[in-house]
Amino acid sequence: MAMVEELGAGFADKVMSAQTTFRTVMNAMACPGTVHRIDAVLDAPAPMLAGTAAIALTLFDHDTTLWLDAPFTASTAVAKWLKFHTGAPLVTSPSYCSFALIAQPKRLPDFEQFCLGSDAYPDRSTTLILQIEQLSVGQTFELSGPGIDGGATLRAAGLPDDLVDRLALNRELFPRGVDLVLVAGNQVAALPRTTRVVRREA
Repeated sequence: MAMVEELGAGFADKVMSAQTTFRTVMNAMACPGTVHRIDAVLDAPAPMLAGTAAIALTLFDHDTTLWLDAPFTASTAVAKWLKFHTGAPLVTSPSYCSFALIAQPKRLPDFEQFCLGSDAYPDRSTTLILQIEQLSVGQTFELSGPGIDGGATLRAAGLPDDLVDRLALNRELFPRGVDLVLVAGNQVAALPRTTRVVRREA
């Protein structure tokens, strides 16, 4: 028990919280750009946000390889928490990971450094989980594509300045390519590889 307390506890109700978080993430992926709330109270080690921790507890296991960017890697508490609660093996190369946790999106590596999947197995690509400053506030993006009726608007702060260009190249790789999950506190939104993103000029 002392070890759990030192690391920070996981879900209080593991089954219910995991099911709820899974539905929230799937709804975000199905409706790109829409902002959803993850209702889970977690004591995760910094710099991990509550929303990121909930997603980790829901989607990560011993078969999901995981890559951490520099701020996450610098925190030994994060690695211990993830290993104890999820069993997900950490890898040192982003090209071999199922998921990547990004605490510093402004320094996000090129998408080509991650696993892009293949035409036969596009599901083997990396899902990038980006911790950003805010959702519903910040730069405005216009979205279109599957799951979007006509068009949608996403506002977000803390994303890479060249994200739109990166996403355009990523979309051309379909069915290959990475998917993005954006987390701000306990809010989450998604930008699947099929989504067309355009920056709205002020």
